[in-house]
Amino acid sequence: MTPPDDTGAGGRPVRSPGTRRLVGHRLFWPAAVLAALLVGNVVFTHDFLAVRVQNGHLYGSLIDILQFGAPLILVSLGMTLVIATRGIDLSVGSTVAIAGALACEHIATAKDPGSPSTVLSAIALAVGVAAAIGLLNGFLVARLGVQPIVATLVLMVAGRGVAQLITDGQIISVSSSAYKMIGGGYWLTLPFAVLLAAALVAVTSLVTRRTALGLLIESVGGNPVAGRLVGIRAAGLLVTVYVVSAVCAAVAGLMISSNVSSADGNNAGLWIELDAILAVVIGGTALTGGRFSLGGTVLGALVIQTLSTTIYTLGVPPETTLVFKALVVIVVCLVQSPAFRARLPRRRRASAQDPASAAGDPTARRQEVHP
Repeated sequence: MTPPDDTGAGGRPVRSPGTRRLVGHRLFWPAAVLAALLVGNVVFTHDFLAVRVQNGHLYGSLIDILQFGAPLILVSLGMTLVIATRGIDLSVGSTVAIAGALACEHIATAKDPGSPSTVLSAIALAVGVAAAIGLLNGFLVARLGVQPIVATLVLMVAGRGVAQLITDGQIISVSSSAYKMIGGGYWLTLPFAVLLAAALVAVTSLVTRRTALGLLIESVGGNPVAGRLVGIRAAGLLVTVYVVSAVCAAVAGLMISSNVSSADGNNAGLWIELDAILAVVIGGTALTGGRFSLGGTVLGALVIQTLSTTIYTLGVPPETTLVFKALVVIVVCLVQSPAFRARLPRRRRASAQDPASAAGDPTARRQEVHP
């Protein structure tokens, strides 16, 4: 007898086509993990999801996650485009430190540190130097054929030293309300950093999905040989994505330094490149290149930031924070893995065979394997 539409052989429930499409969507698991983390925080902090208005500004744990996660979203945004081309950019953390150090040094030594012109020139200086760093990365990878992990590893190490030279090994403090606006200010009741990050994500999504640029990037990462045969100039695209990655890191560096009104060449952006790579992977973009998901990357970055907030909320000792974080990320990646999820039902079916199958009925065994 044919089983009902909602059950399979042995009475096991069968997912409807709509449910299968939902679960199979690339954004489902990052969104589910993010929702689980938020609900888990409510258990320990009952007003975790509460958002209040104070002095015309929105406050709350959710707003803090968005504000402190904005730099990671930007770094992950550029990292997504680089990974889509089968590359990697380990220098973004150093770029964050260099950008913040340059901007704060420029403002601190200016005659009028609080003037908008001084802040604008500091921003232009930081972004321009970051673009040069990205250009160098792209040149090493695209023109000289250096492996991306090697080319960017050099600047990861050297760049941190450059940031230390700029700050002379000290923490540079600045007093500028205009500069404070970038990472710590509010506009339209929301943190300005959140609005800035949202604007850059929207622009990047528009350019990569409404023009041929996104398809060309995926072609270079998915099948570079075929891309070359159809006339795609991969070198120019590679240089472009590394420049975009560095510029995104520079804006993140401005956010971080302006939020604390200081630049720390040693600790600013430390290990943010690893969090960015994790965010991209959690978002569903494969490290082997090809198709990428900007929406998934944003969700992945929010998962990482929410996880950090959860760790502090639970009072996890600082020396075990990274271990706790790594374990959670491993679980998230396993949940996302189709191969891992496919193995679980097989084990359940093997341990819950019906009596006919256990008695050696070949027809029942075929139904058990192919319901």
